[in-house]
Amino acid sequence: MKIALAQINCTVGDLAGNAAQILDCAHRAKAQGATLLVTPELALSGYPPEDLLLRDGFLSNGLEVLHALAAQISGITLVVGHPDQVGRHRFNAASVLRDGKISATYHKFKLPNHTVFDEVRYFTPGTEPCVFEHEGVKFGINICADIWEQAPAQQAKLAGAQVLLALNASPYHMNKQPTRHAAIAERIRETGMPMLYTNMVGGQDELVFDGMSFVMNRDGQLAYQLPAFETALGLVELDAQGFVSGTVAQEISPEAEVYGALTLGVRDYVDKNGFTGVELGLSGGIDSALTLAIAVDALGKEQVHAVMMPSEFTANISLEDARELARCLDVRYSEITIKPIYDVFLNSLADEFNDLPFDTTEENIQARIRGTLLMALSNKYGTLVLTTGNKSEMAVGYATLYGDMAGGFGVLKDIPKTLVYRLAHYRNSVSRVIPERVITRAPSAELRANQTDQDSLPPYEILDGIMEAYVEHDLCPTEIIALGFKEQDVRRVVTLIDRNEYKRRQAPVGVRVTQRGFGKDRRYPITSKYRPKF
Repeated sequence: MKIALAQINCTVGDLAGNAAQILDCAHRAKAQGATLLVTPELALSGYPPEDLLLRDGFLSNGLEVLHALAAQISGITLVVGHPDQVGRHRFNAASVLRDGKISATYHKFKLPNHTVFDEVRYFTPGTEPCVFEHEGVKFGINICADIWEQAPAQQAKLAGAQVLLALNASPYHMNKQPTRHAAIAERIRETGMPMLYTNMVGGQDELVFDGMSFVMNRDGQLAYQLPAFETALGLVELDAQGFVSGTVAQEISPEAEVYGALTLGVRDYVDKNGFTGVELGLSGGIDSALTLAIAVDALGKEQVHAVMMPSEFTANISLEDARELARCLDVRYSEITIKPIYDVFLNSLADEFNDLPFDTTEENIQARIRGTLLMALSNKYGTLVLTTGNKSEMAVGYATLYGDMAGGFGVLKDIPKTLVYRLAHYRNSVSRVIPERVITRAPSAELRANQTDQDSLPPYEILDGIMEAYVEHDLCPTEIIALGFKEQDVRRVVTLIDRNEYKRRQAPVGVRVTQRGFGKDRRYPITSKYRPKF
């Protein structure tokens, strides 16, 4: 038999739109000879619906749409993910639709409650396996986290399943696919069942779903795999021996993978939220250069406006490089000098400052002027401001509230500075758009004369290593020092990270690509007297 995998881009809350997309896949799969179609987890509602699930109206509307979808299914069997409600209990469910009706429903056993997952807040765990027969083969169903543990697949096997279908809304982070392969291979080793893994694709706030749906045979060998970050309708053939080997999408480099996640995250955030385009401040530095390239690749040059806002501290080479980058990417480019506005601020504050020396106050005023100008353009044109700060800066508070942090979406929010450089080199390997001098010159905020980032921060390779250990792996300072970092650097970086929680809490949402971003998977108190020991 032919089985279709619907690797689709669902939008949270768009019940009718998601149903129409699923129905279209069913029609196309049927036309290509498939008799069974499998969708991702919660495909009907989008993932994660979060507190929409606390609204009875949302759940009842979803079930109405599910029954309407079932009535339109004929000549093919559909396994669709959706929220379910039984009495006062809510379930993360998958139903089997055939011949115009719902013939079976499975409730997810294992509810993840870690990193970005919060399913215990919403769902009741299921307790019964679901096995259905199709063309003489018995199929079991698991949903996402179920396959990471032994029991759900084993229970499906004991209930008679011969093939396991796994519906997933598995968000992307770097190096995620090998861990999925390993989990499925382990379940196959335990049960002897071949498995089909279908995953969602698309951006949802800070999460990006990468797709890469695949099937494995009972020997644990990869037989088929769809590409990353693309919608696709895949068809595989199942015979008595298992899945017939087909196309396995080519692996891409880590940098290409992250770049794909960022472009998809930007595109879906802008499009799904109805913005007409984006604004971003172009400084002549590497962060804004990379952000501009991502924005153009995500949205097209017509939807991107780059704004250079020079001050008395802006170097001529920054202006030259910003102009060259805008020319290479062929975007609308504006220059708005901030010096007259800055002078008005300083004159207005002269009596209050009473000849106090220049410090970060004056630096922050410049950043806030720029943020105000970008937000004015955003308000006037209905566009979204993209912030350009990276994870290293956000970690240690090297950013200005209501200044360079002003905006609606942080493209590089989870990208350490060292990875920014790697991504810039990757983008230039595709086509050279970022001037080489932008990549090679010392990074600077250019908020005072002759400033460089390393006046205030450790070298980025050191900062990023300490940040990864402390933020992503939860190592204590003594463990980080044992990795070979100097105590003074560890003390400095850890103190800055802890001190700047209040800033990060006010930062815009941004794409998550690491296992621990500054988003919903890191929930530290702002007000806290705890300080780690050294």
